[in-house]
Amino acid sequence: MKIATSLPSEADLVKFPYYEARLIDEKRFDEWYDLFTASAFYWMPLTRGQPDALNHTSLFYEDKLLLKIRIERLRNPRSFSQSQPSYSQHVLQTPGIEQFDQSENVFVTRTPFIYVETQGDQQLMLSGVVFHHLCAVAGHLCIQLKKVELLNCDAALPSIQLFP
Repeated sequence: MKIATSLPSEADLVKFPYYEARLIDEKRFDEWYDLFTASAFYWMPLTRGQPDALNHTSLFYEDKLLLKIRIERLRNPRSFSQSQPSYSQHVLQTPGIEQFDQSENVFVTRTPFIYVETQGDQQLMLSGVVFHHLCAVAGHLCIQLKKVELLNCDAALPSIQLFP
């Protein structure tokens, strides 16, 4: 997401989660992928209050390469899991700003959400909070870490095809 100056305003940070969710829901995966820095991670903890992803099991913990592989799998016409395509809809509450440090170029938003994913006759609904750890790079907001804390992270969950 392009920002007006070299560092984002609070308004830019509030707009960002809406923009990111729209890219996913519209299956604009290349644009979505480009939001991530080269060293970014996309993380969904397995337990409440999980301190990190390296020393604990997670629902997923993907670097940028793994995100690219998932996107390519979704596009592959021979991908069995997408013989009926998946679709998603994010419903977001207003994002809050958890950290706003322009001098260090560190920004964190917290956004409660409901996520619905459909595939054929099946529908999956998830809710929780997403934390975007952001930085400004060449006039664009970029994701360093996207952490999705599900309300029912400790439940037996079906396969999630897209990106909550």
